[in-house]
Amino acid sequence: MSGRAQLMWDEAVTGYDFGPDHPMDPVRLALTRRLVDAFGLDRDVDVVAAKPAGESTLRLVHREDYVEAVKAASADPGAADGSYGIGTLDDPAFAGMHEVSALIAGQSVGAAEAVWRGDALHAVNFAGGLHHAMPGSASGFCIYNDASLAIARLLELGAERVAYIDVDVHHGDGVQAAFWDDPRVLTVSLHEHPRTLFPQTGWPEETGGPNAEGSAVNVALPAGTGDAGWVRAFHAVVPELIADFRPQVLVTQHGADTHFEDPLAHLAVSLDAQRAVQVACHDLAHEYAGGRWVALGGGGYAVVEVVPRSWTHLVAIAAGRPIEPQTVIPEGWRQEVFARTRQLAPARMTDGRWPVAFSGWESGYDPADRLDQAVLAARKAVYPLRGLLP
Repeated sequence: MSGRAQLMWDEAVTGYDFGPDHPMDPVRLALTRRLVDAFGLDRDVDVVAAKPAGESTLRLVHREDYVEAVKAASADPGAADGSYGIGTLDDPAFAGMHEVSALIAGQSVGAAEAVWRGDALHAVNFAGGLHHAMPGSASGFCIYNDASLAIARLLELGAERVAYIDVDVHHGDGVQAAFWDDPRVLTVSLHEHPRTLFPQTGWPEETGGPNAEGSAVNVALPAGTGDAGWVRAFHAVVPELIADFRPQVLVTQHGADTHFEDPLAHLAVSLDAQRAVQVACHDLAHEYAGGRWVALGGGGYAVVEVVPRSWTHLVAIAAGRPIEPQTVIPEGWRQEVFARTRQLAPARMTDGRWPVAFSGWESGYDPADRLDQAVLAARKAVYPLRGLLP
């Protein structure tokens, strides 16, 4: 197995563009790629452009009629069929939509193939993580569910246990739905509580289908949760489940929209806490999955201040050259940010909250604390189904 990481990148993924007034601004991808390059990380990863996902690959997860509807809207956006979730405010149709969505999906599938076959130990596709797309419809800015397609491809290649960890502020509903009744896939989602955020799913009682009870795990966090609570919740639930499941591959989704500056949600997490959880995912892959790690992007709508720094940390961790939080950001990148966006770029790779302090679950819990109530609800719903003590 190659010890080097792969960075999946094709400049054409920046064509995933719902229009000038949409929060999913593709400049976040371009600026992340430039920041990765500004830190010289290209020397530590193999930059690979995988081919777009083909028809047979897309149909591992998506219905044929839905793929045809996306292709039709891609060719004629004005004729988009809203019954498939296309042509809506969240998911406007645009020319070339099928092609660029399939390209992003292809990068995640290519990452999964590289890790499974041993061409790379880790692989990152920060353009991916489009976790809301359903088998038969677009949803939440997501056309094709690249995360589900990557997992489905791993199963097709012979994987018997794949774990998926989703730390986006929104519930990873599309991935949960795709593998709801498949015991080979463990899906774990930490997200803002469905009472206060789209897609209004991800309740702790959602634990998997009749053939896979305990294979879906949902930690629904109260709005306002900050660094200490967010990292505490992760460590109170995720490592024990991964240790029990022993996945052959770990797939993780790192939406940056948990950040306190994100305009679309209500958690209060810093860049430093996001980095801490990225490190934790990397360590879990090495401890329980032979190091096999596929890391994806996701949401994130503070497109200058947060997303590029968060995902550059992710690439650096995968590359084996983590960036110290206090590191000064190269001036050339900051100038490019201003030239492209007329926004001032951040100066360092930190929000000034490193190291992130939190209290471990093993030290006890407070049944009156809302964060601890969320953790307890998840543990009580799932742990007994997996033979674990809640």
